[in-house]
Amino acid sequence: MTEFRSLLFQQRHFFMCRLIGYLGNPILLDELLYKQEHSLYKQSYSPFELKSGVVCADGVGVGWYDEVGKPFIYRNTIPMWNDPNLEELSNYVQSTCTVGYARLAGIGESLDISNCQPFRSGKLLFVHNGEISNFQQTLYRPIRDSLSDSTYRLIKGMTDSEHIFALLVEMWQSSPDSTLFSALGATVQKLTELASKYDTSFSANIIVTDGQAIAAIRYAYGTQAPTLYWSCDALKHPDQVIVASERLSNQNWTAFGEQSMLCFQGQSLQPTISLLEKFA
Repeated sequence: MTEFRSLLFQQRHFFMCRLIGYLGNPILLDELLYKQEHSLYKQSYSPFELKSGVVCADGVGVGWYDEVGKPFIYRNTIPMWNDPNLEELSNYVQSTCTVGYARLAGIGESLDISNCQPFRSGKLLFVHNGEISNFQQTLYRPIRDSLSDSTYRLIKGMTDSEHIFALLVEMWQSSPDSTLFSALGATVQKLTELASKYDTSFSANIIVTDGQAIAAIRYAYGTQAPTLYWSCDALKHPDQVIVASERLSNQNWTAFGEQSMLCFQGQSLQPTISLLEKFA
């Protein structure tokens, strides 16, 4: 067992999907998704910190921005390790901003492309790891009732993740002064209020970006938050930041604290860090 793997097993936790986000100098998707020591590809079949199941075999997705800032997504319902199209694409596409996702479906969730992440609206790309407990019986209708007609129509699938994304879009569009940071904070605050009202719990690790900035949060109400890490190596890679469910190597990774949120702007990559209260 390598030193890196041994270190992770010593502090092993368990959660579901695997996420990754990148902001920095242009990079081939292959460098981010496949070539890291503990890449998203390796996490899909050999995760160290997964709660339920053994592998993330229920889908894969990646989102990126082209040179003029237009967002694109690729999604599939097969395991990442069985997807030669994504591997081929990753050797061609490069981007300054990327999010990725390996899926482990929740109980009762169908293997449908509409349930695969990333989700997209305008310039926003979004990935989520976590769950709303008993979602269909608790917050399914209350979240939908909180949405405008236009945001409601964004929802194409049945997952709690997509409903959280719709709620974030609602918060993002609610004020001309909204930032990724403020919209993400408002989203978990609203979720907490609803969870308290309808007597349920939720966990929400979220990475969201508009191509110019990237915001990420580790948050939970009434349960344990999933693991989340970030890396910004000022010496080796001063022009990039990575956020991931699991560390991609054994060097220069910082664990998100409980109830914490980070935002990085593309020009400086200096983190804005906020510790959140449990809103209810």
